[in-house]
Amino acid sequence: MSRIANSPLEVPKGVEVKLASGTLSLKGGRGSLSLALDGGVEIAHEDAELRFAPRNDEKRAHAMAGTTRALVRSMLIGVTEGYQKKLELQGVGYRAQAQGKKLNLTLGFSHPIQYELPEGIQVQTPSQTEIVVSGIDKQLVGQVAAEIRAFRRPEPYKGKGVRYSGERVRRKEAKKK
Repeated sequence: MSRIANSPLEVPKGVEVKLASGTLSLKGGRGSLSLALDGGVEIAHEDAELRFAPRNDEKRAHAMAGTTRALVRSMLIGVTEGYQKKLELQGVGYRAQAQGKKLNLTLGFSHPIQYELPEGIQVQTPSQTEIVVSGIDKQLVGQVAAEIRAFRRPEPYKGKGVRYSGERVRRKEAKKK
């Protein structure tokens, strides 16, 4: 069984922690996030540390204590530093352009794709073939990057499509005559 919940989290300076009935709220320089707490997890905020413990000896309570600690750690990083995912477009004529709360994609279809960005997500396009998705919520940044990638996944024969930065696409050999 994981013992991740046994190690406390250090709260960085400039982060405000509020423990209310069933919710934990963090407010930092980049924004604020909140988490609905599980009933089997007890959180103690003392000095500049957050400690997590299961309320009882059930297996689920121990698991949720570790999960809650991991989620709160992601929230702490998000409100202080933020998260970002980089995507690359590979293919002739594949382009991306950020316009306010929309991302315009040309991915070889007969029509351009307009992707509406959710609240709390920013997108930059440093070049026509690069997309940088950033925000404070780790899950939301990953979800938006996955949705953009799903418009045109990298195909194994020519490698064309939308891929994460640094992602290696396994190439297949073309059919022989």
